[in-house]
Amino acid sequence: MQFSYRGKDNRGVVQQGSLTAANPDAAASELMRRGITPLTIREQEDTSSALDKLNQLPLFRKAVTLDELIVFCRQMHALTKAGIPLIRTMRGLAETTRSPVLAEVLEDITNRLEGGTTMATAMQAHPKVFSELFIAMIHVGENTGMLDDSFKRLSEILELERDTKRRVKQALRYPTFVVIALLAALMVVNFLVIPRFASVFAKLGADLPFLTHVLVGTSNFLLGYWPLMLFAVAAGAVLIRQWKRTEKGRLMWDRYKLKLPIIGPLLELITLSRFARNFATMLKAGMPVTHALTVVADATDNAWIGSHIKDMRLGIERGESLLRTARHSEMFTPLILQMIAVGEETGSVDDMLNNVADFYDEDVDYGLKRLAESIEPILIVAMGVLVLILALGVFLPIWDLGAAAMGRG
Repeated sequence: MQFSYRGKDNRGVVQQGSLTAANPDAAASELMRRGITPLTIREQEDTSSALDKLNQLPLFRKAVTLDELIVFCRQMHALTKAGIPLIRTMRGLAETTRSPVLAEVLEDITNRLEGGTTMATAMQAHPKVFSELFIAMIHVGENTGMLDDSFKRLSEILELERDTKRRVKQALRYPTFVVIALLAALMVVNFLVIPRFASVFAKLGADLPFLTHVLVGTSNFLLGYWPLMLFAVAAGAVLIRQWKRTEKGRLMWDRYKLKLPIIGPLLELITLSRFARNFATMLKAGMPVTHALTVVADATDNAWIGSHIKDMRLGIERGESLLRTARHSEMFTPLILQMIAVGEETGSVDDMLNNVADFYDEDVDYGLKRLAESIEPILIVAMGVLVLILALGVFLPIWDLGAAAMGRG
């Protein structure tokens, strides 16, 4: 329930606003906990529209975006660096953020902080908003007294992730548009064009070529069974999604995803770049190597590479060096291994890992620039083959009918 209140704080200043509570007594207790002596508490009428109520359902609630998290980290860095109390900072951000979901999350974290919980522990209650890497960085910042620095590093990590996703989407925009247009054209041909030609050929009683029989049969099948095929595609998508959520399914999916032509190597470079940079950030923050590897493995999008990172952690726990475990993982090139070896010898593994990430980023930039150029010839050939099949299947019978008519003439 939503309540509006009016009260005085410890300095005697009148405060007013609104809060959510189960009943007026709970609202008064919440105000007293905030240091506000309530004067009036009134229940607000529910004026929310049907659309607002619909948006409150979990299915329709918008997730917190990367941009919102980046802005949150930047604000937290500036405010904590300025020495503003943490609870006051969090409550102020909860009231000013534009995202209703993030506002609720920050409000809940603030309440937990007032109850004596650390920020990292409070954030663990919201795994859909804050990743393992995010929580680990906050935990390190709290333990070292450099929380502002942790938020700054998190904003940099999230910005790199956002930029990478934008570049991938930009590179795939043209191929995706071509594929959608091609599928739409095929649907139009099969549902509208071929049935009309088939009726003409049937009236003329002509002997159709094999290719035309295939096109007419395909069109008839789609016209007769398209609801069943649509259901089969939807059911298959749901089953694959559920299978991907299992540990074995996700491991197999991520493994073979890296073997896709053209896109697979690019995804591997992006994942390894993120691993190297996140691992370097963990080490620079003072986190132990084994703990850092555990956090980075859990934060990795690819379960197959994550399993190799966990194997590296096990090797280090057995007393092996980082170079040896990296070599056994078979994820890195000899040049990258040499850079890791130099980092171990000089005691600057974090700097060398940042250089590794920069090296991978250069390869990613080059791969993204070449992605559209690599896919474009394949799409052109596919379009040419489909157009040839459609042209021969439709026009060959017309040519045969024309030749027969001329022969009779």
